[in-house]
Amino acid sequence: MSAMDDVELRHLRLVKAIADAGSVTRAGEALHLTQSALSHQLRDIENRLNAPLFHRVGRRMLPTEAGRRLIETAGSVLSVVRQAEDQVRMTARGGEGTLRISTECYTVYHWLPPLLKKYRLAHPTVDVQIDASATSNPVQALLAGKLDLAVVSAPPRDRRVAVHPLFDDNMVVIVAPTHPLASRPYVRPEDFRTETLLLYARKEDSYVYRQIIARAGVTPRGIQQVQLTEAIIELVKAGLGVAILSEWAVAPHVRARELRAIRVTRGGCRRRWSAVTLRDTSDLPFVRDFIRLMAGNAPRPASVATPKRILPMQRSRHA
Repeated sequence: MSAMDDVELRHLRLVKAIADAGSVTRAGEALHLTQSALSHQLRDIENRLNAPLFHRVGRRMLPTEAGRRLIETAGSVLSVVRQAEDQVRMTARGGEGTLRISTECYTVYHWLPPLLKKYRLAHPTVDVQIDASATSNPVQALLAGKLDLAVVSAPPRDRRVAVHPLFDDNMVVIVAPTHPLASRPYVRPEDFRTETLLLYARKEDSYVYRQIIARAGVTPRGIQQVQLTEAIIELVKAGLGVAILSEWAVAPHVRARELRAIRVTRGGCRRRWSAVTLRDTSDLPFVRDFIRLMAGNAPRPASVATPKRILPMQRSRHA
């Protein structure tokens, strides 16, 4: 057990108050403690840490090096605790708090900003935080308490979560207008044998790759991982590869004739997206409102390739 395991919140409040006030007397007044009680608590924490925290210069209390480090920590920790307490009290009163969001595909982040603008007009007191670092496994982050809502195409079968269907996402192959595949009505798995395929994630984590390309026993000429939609689009425009992306994400480039979008196989391919929350979180009004907003504002570009079937999504993480 480290020495810091002995530090309690009351100790952090005490050293912060002494540092702010500059004397034991004024700190005691701020904390509603007698000078004797405050001095006793200060000796207690110094004994626990085996380090003096203040130099006593006359009536002034000047922090030691150890004291300065603890005071810095106290400021950060106490700020977080105050925010948490405020959010708990607000939520208990039926109010609003923080909404932490992540998705399992980077493309979806391009759809969220307009929705967030609308949402903030209706819920100005909600602190919406987008956690892109949880994209690799948002459900795991949700179950670990690091997220409040995850947008996924493969919702887990877990009693701890609530699943809210949102929309279906049409997947298309994008190629440069002069590419040999540009005139095809659809792309077959075997067509990828001569192509460099640009993927968001590793091929092992890509549903489209695993279920359409690898399942057909096809190996593309090359695979390049690029975790940025704009970069993938520019590489495809330059004729440096092909990609499989959401139709709505590439629709502006298709309408501008910068890209050609083609159906994925004869039957097409769609992803079905859902919002996943912990069961108790799903009942909060500001969370329900955000889910309704997403479901009511699904990306729907002008169709460039209407698929005929929806492929079952299982254990997917990325496009």
